[in-house]
Amino acid sequence: MLLSKEKIYLALNTALSTGADFAEVFVERSLYKTIKMIQKGQSTNIDNITDSVISGIGIRAYCGLKSSYSSTSDLSYDGIRRCARSVASSISDANRSVMDFELKERINPNIHSIQIVPSGIRNIVKIDLLKSALSTASSRSENITQVMGTYLDVDRSILVANSEGLLTTDRQIRVRMAVNAVASLNGESQTGTCSPGRSMGLEMFDIFTPESIGSEAARSALVKISAPYCKSGVYPVAIENGFGGVIFHESTGHSLEASAVAYNNSEFAGKIGQKIANSKVTAIDDGTIPNAWGSVNIDDEGTPTQRKVLIENGVLKRYMVDRFNGRRMNMPSSGSSRRQDFSFCPTSRMTNTFIAAGDDEDEDIISSIEKGIYARKMGGGSVNPMTGAFNFAVDEAYMIENGKITYPVRGCSLIGKGSEVIQNIDMVGKHLLTGQGMCGSSAGSIPTDVGQPLIRVSQITVGGR
Repeated sequence: MLLSKEKIYLALNTALSTGADFAEVFVERSLYKTIKMIQKGQSTNIDNITDSVISGIGIRAYCGLKSSYSSTSDLSYDGIRRCARSVASSISDANRSVMDFELKERINPNIHSIQIVPSGIRNIVKIDLLKSALSTASSRSENITQVMGTYLDVDRSILVANSEGLLTTDRQIRVRMAVNAVASLNGESQTGTCSPGRSMGLEMFDIFTPESIGSEAARSALVKISAPYCKSGVYPVAIENGFGGVIFHESTGHSLEASAVAYNNSEFAGKIGQKIANSKVTAIDDGTIPNAWGSVNIDDEGTPTQRKVLIENGVLKRYMVDRFNGRRMNMPSSGSSRRQDFSFCPTSRMTNTFIAAGDDEDEDIISSIEKGIYARKMGGGSVNPMTGAFNFAVDEAYMIENGKITYPVRGCSLIGKGSEVIQNIDMVGKHLLTGQGMCGSSAGSIPTDVGQPLIRVSQITVGGR
């Protein structure tokens, strides 16, 4: 166990000592390994190998709608006592007696089969995987002038206990590889990327071979290097499956998190049961998908994750809710509380969020567009949850002319408002895929999956030149 029961009781009882009605302990020990390599010409060099350990405790207490949080990496009795006292000092209710509780351990079913635990594998094996990816990317063309690669594995163990008697643990193992290939031509350079990840061990590379990762990064860079710039305007846009789902994640998903909804800082606050999207749109957040990048057995408050239908046939059904914001909303937790590590107070966050498969054929979606944009690969983006205004880069785009994908364009971005874009999704394909990312918010950076089939947005503002 990450912390003795004696220390857990010390933390909880001290946090409750000034009248809090709830206290929680979160203990973490995580191992991170990162290997970075660079290949330029025939020379391949290890940039750095980093091994890091994150270990500590976060203590939180509530009194009604008042919350206090503190953390420390000092897991001694004195360190835990000081941390818990700092939490208690922010909460005072003289009319409330000290709570009595008994911890009862709950064992969670593990939905993630791990075959090759990364921490037991030598660095040379991981270096060779990365070398294969970089070598494949570099060999695609003499125009690939530099390739950079990152290998990451994470072995995260957590313990959650609270004054309702919960005591539970989880172990979360993840592996990811990211390759960035630079293509150069006539004094200009463009970068292509590929970065799959899974809640798996090294068996992930049986699904995504290093060679396929490197090849895809180089292909994308080579496509863009000779592409003309996109012309700005309002177009119909077909957004491909996989990481294309980032447009829903950013434009709408964040606005369905309780961290925004509970404070009326979301354009979708108070709209459960209302039609907010095109009837073609069903959107789901599902933390229970085995081995998916954003899945966990339990959230960071110890609640088992769930499959949540957020929007069904255009109708808003529910939000993503954490324990504390659920108090304000009078809603139970949906297993959506997450944090980067013990130093962050948790809040509602997404896990694996996607637009569900529809019944339109991909060929019909493309052929329905007389002039528009085909967004094959999306890039990063940002959103204001209160207004829903968003801006996304399109990493790889093509023109559609007379119902056919014609030539690539670059410098393309999508600009709009969440409540409008989900109304304008009027065709949804059949082939759902997901892509992996890191989502940054008030509780830090966490792994999330985004996804969708090929979709058509009937009109959206496209930024370009």
